[in-house]
Amino acid sequence: MSNDESLTTTGSGPEERAMESALRPKNLDDFVGQVRVRQQLDLVLQASRIRERTADHVLLSGPPGLGKTTLAMIVAAEMNAPLRISSGPAIQHAGDLAAILSSLSEGEVLFLDEIHRMSRPAEEMLYMAMEDFRVDIIVGKGAGATAIPLELPPFTLVGATTRAGLLPGPLRDRFGFTGHLEFYSTQELELVLRRSAMLMDLAVNSAGFSEIAGRSRGTPRIANRLLRRVRDWALVNGLEQIDARAASAALDMYEVDARGLDRLDRSVLHALCTKFGGGPVGLSTLAIAVGEETETVESVAEPFLVREGLLGRTPRGRIATAAAWDHLGLRMPADAVFAGQLPEDIESPAEAE
Repeated sequence: MSNDESLTTTGSGPEERAMESALRPKNLDDFVGQVRVRQQLDLVLQASRIRERTADHVLLSGPPGLGKTTLAMIVAAEMNAPLRISSGPAIQHAGDLAAILSSLSEGEVLFLDEIHRMSRPAEEMLYMAMEDFRVDIIVGKGAGATAIPLELPPFTLVGATTRAGLLPGPLRDRFGFTGHLEFYSTQELELVLRRSAMLMDLAVNSAGFSEIAGRSRGTPRIANRLLRRVRDWALVNGLEQIDARAASAALDMYEVDARGLDRLDRSVLHALCTKFGGGPVGLSTLAIAVGEETETVESVAEPFLVREGLLGRTPRGRIATAAAWDHLGLRMPADAVFAGQLPEDIESPAEAE
């Protein structure tokens, strides 16, 4: 298993998506967590059903693995409408989008994942489609080009993005409802795990759920992935019930520690503390020290380490916080850059992400 496909990353392959699909809640009542977004979305959908009209366009933002795709599927199920799934990277030309839009049926839900990665020409076509349910098809080239208006049936667009700041204002403004998904608390993840364990017919006690949830980085996708690995460990070792000791032993074997850090995370912190005295050190230098690509360190390890307060980003480079030294069981030198308080030029976790 490569570093960027480890148990604690939020990406998913074909097998991962198949298992996720089996565990996905099918309606809002079964959806755990995101209470405020769930209540707001429920109100939007109920009002649409009462008015007997298609629901307003929905934009869902937040880090990967928190349930944006699941909520899109729930929107279609709650509206008793078919669901069409595509993604921003797959729509590189306006014609690609026109082909999708022209084949929609009335009331259909179109889910566009990573909508911020859609091409600009397709984006501009989407403005008119969302607002007026119409697109202009350009026939011909140059002075002889003609725009042929194509009427579209009313539909609901559900857009998902991990980078809401990259969405242009005109596109963002055309969504009737915008919901931002937050990381889950340990208690909410325990509820997610209980539901998944029931569907998987697993016997796990409360301490076992708590142990797995505490190592899941606040992300349901990671929690379910860790649960499956603990299940495999228990099966091979002949255990009928999973408790805290079994969960801990299984996840220790997979190098996921009690705080949710994996091998890459610890390698970054260890290099920062032992090779560079806690920093500051440049990202590329740090990546070379751990034998990884710069992008892998920046996008896979760094966001979680910053959010956990273990690593800081400053204009001069990355620094280890006091908590990082403590987590690794190392003694922080008296002359370390980080002296117990965040330096004035350090980025906050929100800025770093």
